[in-house]
Amino acid sequence: MTHPTAVIVETNRLIVRPFQLSDANAMNHIFGDPEVMHFGSGTLTPEQVHDWLHDCLKNYRQKSGIGPWAVIEKSNEEVIGYCGLFYFPDVCGQPETEIGYRLARPYWGRGYATEAARAVLNYAFNVLRMPRLIAIIDPLNVRSIRVVEKLGMYYEKDVMFKGYTHPDQVYTIECAENRERRKLQLTNSGEGVQDRHDAA
Repeated sequence: MTHPTAVIVETNRLIVRPFQLSDANAMNHIFGDPEVMHFGSGTLTPEQVHDWLHDCLKNYRQKSGIGPWAVIEKSNEEVIGYCGLFYFPDVCGQPETEIGYRLARPYWGRGYATEAARAVLNYAFNVLRMPRLIAIIDPLNVRSIRVVEKLGMYYEKDVMFKGYTHPDQVYTIECAENRERRKLQLTNSGEGVQDRHDAA
């Protein structure tokens, strides 16, 4: 398997790159696994996965290349899931960009989600110059919450989306420049400075 030149980010163990239609078989296994999709919208059929991949390619063209990206394990060159950036025009009244991820079950518990998400987060802040990222997580999804907490993200608020039976939780993190600016504002105002983002 040869990787396309458009690699988004690379870590010690992973490559993150744009999806291709040829990734359908790998994603069928992921989207077809009920446990992987437990906190999603349910399992997808191969036809739905095909449409999802087409949507990814369309998003790359229309949204400056952002969207879900394929996560590849270097040791076996297999697609093991996705990690990427998702634009929401309205989360509690304001536009947001979410960092999201989903991995095949055999790769859970190895730190891959955190490794991929940290690399994508750094790419968003340092290359795309995004000011802030969020993660929208079911409060029962403790695995995903642990990942974002390792990234330095913190709980901000609940959000209730249309059609949902209970609210999700919004976690957030700001870029370093925004964090420093906020610290300076707090210092100048005479307030105590305690920044929960400092773990990032």
